Amino acid sequence: MLPPPLLYTDTHASADMLYFGRVEVHDPFIAFGAGGKKITVQRTLEFGRVKRTSDFDVVLPQEPWLAKAQERYGPRAGVAEIIATLARKYGLRRFRVADDFPAALHGKLIKLGLKLDFAGDQLFPEREIKTDWEAACIREGNRLCSVGYTVAEKILRAARIKGRTLVHRGKVLTSESLRFALETAIREQGGDPRDTILACGDQACDPHERGSGPLRPHELIIIDVFPRVTKTGYFGDMTRTYLKGRPREVQRRLVATVREAQKRATRVMRAGVDGRLVHRAVTECFADAGYETRHTKSGSVGFFHGTGHGLGLAVHDPGRMSPSVASPLKKGSVMTVEPGLYYPGLGGCRWEDVVQVTATGTKPLSKHPYDWEIR
Repeated sequence: MLPPPLLYTDTHASADMLYFGRVEVHDPFIAFGAGGKKITVQRTLEFGRVKRTSDFDVVLPQEPWLAKAQERYGPRAGVAEIIATLARKYGLRRFRVADDFPAALHGKLIKLGLKLDFAGDQLFPEREIKTDWEAACIREGNRLCSVGYTVAEKILRAARIKGRTLVHRGKVLTSESLRFALETAIREQGGDPRDTILACGDQACDPHERGSGPLRPHELIIIDVFPRVTKTGYFGDMTRTYLKGRPREVQRRLVATVREAQKRATRVMRAGVDGRLVHRAVTECFADAGYETRHTKSGSVGFFHGTGHGLGLAVHDPGRMSPSVASPLKKGSVMTVEPGLYYPGLGGCRWEDVVQVTATGTKPLSKHPYDWEIR
């Protein structure tokens, strides 16, 4: 039988903590399991709200427990001593902790006589399987992505081509200005978009380059949006590729090939399939079409990232579809599917959608058109 979990962190830093208690607290706090119950210790500032709105079975006030710890361990007692005092109260000697548990606190607790087992890959493996409610929360995150794309498309349609620039309302259209408009629309509908990728031309050939400066006509533009739903903490994650102007045939072929690779990946997916096989379907699609992946001293070209990852309370939740990680897909897990191709001089393209894995295939949790040519 696994020892109960012990956490000391805040909910912005730890998706595990938000999953455990289902309440936002922005300063580190104590939470642990005992006798099948979820227990937390809260300062006066947070006590009432957490007691009223969280999923914790027991909410303890921090101040009297600090006083008890000081009685036993002296006036310099702090978080470690509170945990040790509570462990004695609940008859606990051993906990399991996440691999990123605070090192200094870990050392203090060991000296106080507690045994701590690192959980390894996941503190809560059940986080990988999403309930119907969680799937609905993720679907809402992806609806917010679509809100942003609709605004971006409207602006790109209204923009005019002037030489090597796009002009919108008398000003040069930039990655920064289009990102601001897209993110503002998402915030207005309850989302928290951060670090949105909006990169044009060769900038888009670095998949995590956020993008800056003027957007260019006749060049591919990658927009990758992953907003957090403020109400629930769950994320959406979608990518669309655009081009304002007239694409070259080589660009059309690149975009069509990436879309075909995404379709092939989704057709392979179902519960029990190793994520490496899904990734292989993508690489074989690209190889069949003649798109080579190369790794050079100055960087990589072609397809050089994973096909997808889990999505939930973190943008990168448990679950992977990549060449090097053996990760069988689980029924109920939620995964992104995001193949891409990147060639400086030609540009980059990525299509990303979100699906929930079923016994026989997948169920889509994202929806937005793939109309990438904007005149």
